[in-house]
Amino acid sequence: MEFDYTVTTQKDFDSAVLAVQDEVAKAGFRVLYIHDVRETLDEKGFTINPMKIIEFCNAKSAYAVLQADIKIGLCLPCKINVYTKDEQTFISGMRPIILPQFFPEAQLGTLPEEIDKLIKIVIDNSR
Repeated sequence: MEFDYTVTTQKDFDSAVLAVQDEVAKAGFRVLYIHDVRETLDEKGFTINPMKIIEFCNAKSAYAVLQADIKIGLCLPCKINVYTKDEQTFISGMRPIILPQFFPEAQLGTLPEEIDKLIKIVIDNSR
């Protein structure tokens, strides 16, 4: 089972970030914060290619997983990374279907699979 779902896009970096934000909203999630990793590291004297981490959440789903195991909060909120490497733009997200591996006692039902499908749709539609 793959930890991440990553695709390439023909969109430029900024367009890909905007597309992810739009698709997150369409999927019923709310963008909480966008980390500009390049900007943050640049302030400290480190140079990297453009990278943003888009944090998003769905309150109902977050509530359900936190009721199952409060430590799942370590994996919240969901994140999608948009970054460039070798002159190509990538869109990448962690797959929630891995949660049962880390929290085997939590009774998550089909929620990890449901959220995994939505994240894949967000990423695919953001291409």
